[in-house]
Amino acid sequence: MAIDNLYHVNSGVIYNQMRTDQMRGQIASDDKNTDAFASVFDAALKSINQTNAYVSDAENEEIRLALGETESTHDLTIALQKASTALQYTVAVRDKFLESYRTLMNMQI
Repeated sequence: MAIDNLYHVNSGVIYNQMRTDQMRGQIASDDKNTDAFASVFDAALKSINQTNAYVSDAENEEIRLALGETESTHDLTIALQKASTALQYTVAVRDKFLESYRTLMNMQI
């Protein structure tokens, strides 16, 4: 798999692939390393889903303000800032993951 493909992966794709691999028996569920990875993986999925929720909330606030359903620019500003902060954090985590992946791939064995 090319590393460039990781830029277009969302949490649904990762989760579905993990479940498919479990059904095929490619992932051992009783292995401690798998359990540790699964817990980190689940935390990452929750973080991505939370980021998506913040972005969706910000978009909904923008629509509500544009339609005149609300006059509170304060709520819009808060929603936009939450979405921006969550997205920056998610991108930073992705960048660190890719940096770690590249480091591992460049190691001499």
